[in-house]
Amino acid sequence: MNIQWFPGHMTKAIRMMEDNLKLIDIVVELVDARLPLSSRNPKVDELVGNKPHLILLNKADIADSAITAAWEKFFESKGIMAAAVSSTSGKNLNFVFDKCKQLLSSKIEKEKEKGIVNRSIKIMVCGVPNVGKSSFINKLSGKKSAITGDRPGVTKGKQWIRLKNNFELLDTPGILWPKFDDEAVGLRLAFTGAVKDEIMDIEELACHLLAFFRDNYPASLAERYKMTDFEGMEGYELLEYLGKKRGFVVSGGEIDTERAAHILLDEFRAAKLGNITLEKP
Repeated sequence: MNIQWFPGHMTKAIRMMEDNLKLIDIVVELVDARLPLSSRNPKVDELVGNKPHLILLNKADIADSAITAAWEKFFESKGIMAAAVSSTSGKNLNFVFDKCKQLLSSKIEKEKEKGIVNRSIKIMVCGVPNVGKSSFINKLSGKKSAITGDRPGVTKGKQWIRLKNNFELLDTPGILWPKFDDEAVGLRLAFTGAVKDEIMDIEELACHLLAFFRDNYPASLAERYKMTDFEGMEGYELLEYLGKKRGFVVSGGEIDTERAAHILLDEFRAAKLGNITLEKP
């Protein structure tokens, strides 16, 4: 699948990040714990430069915990501070303030020597669409400060939000990048809803996702859809099989594969197929 999507507001978002970097102390990048590398915008490292940088593996509560732990070690080996969090359950969110202060410790000490104390620490939060930034901000602030949604592109402009512990946070719109050089990266992002379904062939996307489950999490298909003996089946065969098991049979005995595709993607995104991670370090 050739997945490309770069609407104009994403170009504006990148410019906004560039313009506001001088105002902030630290960049907090949210990635999806189910695809930590594929959900990292390669433009962010270039934009951030030498600014302190913290990566949060969000949605860890619906990812494979053993693989998430391996990802934390992976980023640590690259000299990047990373932590698994959940914006819905609130897991580890209280550590975010401590980790930011840890990364800024030398700067805070230098300011103390100059007599500057209790200055607000300014955070910029960034991430691809649908990674859970708005939910993260609302949980961190303890109030509904950001608009949330289950589709990409909900946050359109910047907004400053005051947090506890003398922190201020700058929210930014989710940004993808103009071209996915690796088709697998585009597919993984599309599986999670980071790319709008409207531009996708939803049945083909579901076929790819079913092939992934066949090879990596077959027990999830067996448990959720009562599918058995499907090892040799290819994508569309799997989609028809799922539709048959769900009773999506239309006149003439045909399977409504489009309905089956929507059900699969909706249930995967809602974590009804269990704790799944789409890539390993």
